[in-house]
Amino acid sequence: MNAVTAAATPPVRLNVVRWIGFKTIVIREYGRIIRIWGQTIVPAVVTSVLYFTIFGSLIGRRVGVMGGFDYKTYIAPGLIMLAVITNSYGNVVASFFGAKFGKHVEELLVSPLPNWVIVGGYATGGIVRGVLVGLAVSVVSLVFTHLHVQHPLVIVSALLLTSLTFALGGFLNALFAKNFDQVNWIPAFVLTPLTYFGGVFYSINLLPQWARTLSFANPILYMVNAFRFGFLGVSDVDVAVAFALMAAAALVLFTAAVMLMNRGTGIRE
Repeated sequence: MNAVTAAATPPVRLNVVRWIGFKTIVIREYGRIIRIWGQTIVPAVVTSVLYFTIFGSLIGRRVGVMGGFDYKTYIAPGLIMLAVITNSYGNVVASFFGAKFGKHVEELLVSPLPNWVIVGGYATGGIVRGVLVGLAVSVVSLVFTHLHVQHPLVIVSALLLTSLTFALGGFLNALFAKNFDQVNWIPAFVLTPLTYFGGVFYSINLLPQWARTLSFANPILYMVNAFRFGFLGVSDVDVAVAFALMAAAALVLFTAAVMLMNRGTGIRE
């Protein structure tokens, strides 16, 4: 009887199991984002309104034209990307560190899911929040200025690659973090300076030569300018180089995250 039952039982298809696991992680992350939308989406909207009001309307009147566009129009893509970067990163670092802190990351570790699926699921959750926040800030932008759309494919590609890169960065931060202070250290002391000096509010052509050269070492400069090129058709950097750097960064970070998970870094100590 047991042999007959075993013969009648269909074999487990690993690809199906992996897809279900991946989908479960993404759905859980999406549910978390929507459930606490007042913490995940609203702050970015409020911050963008303040940026547009203070920098775009008040200071922008004195700045005038930048890059051939009204100042509010010029900074709009940068403000959208600023929100995408911080929220993609913040979603993954908070979620995965919360799983470590709450001791329910063990449920993933003992599941039949390979580590690359777990990393991919959390990274996709970060992309989801980045896209949702990006859309919300885009709506805010339309209230203050008219967004031109020159290259839609460039916009979507830059948005997804940037979200993926910083979601993976957030995952690495969560792996190494041992307390909540270490979760907040990177966003406060690394991401914030890089984003503010990443061409969000200005063209690097305004900088002296030494500062302009130094700016090219900032990866966020390439992301912001690739995104701006999609809207306005102008960029301070080579867009092809920007996409190559984004793709390379995402690949390196994903590989590093999977390798660290395989070693048990930060989760089996």
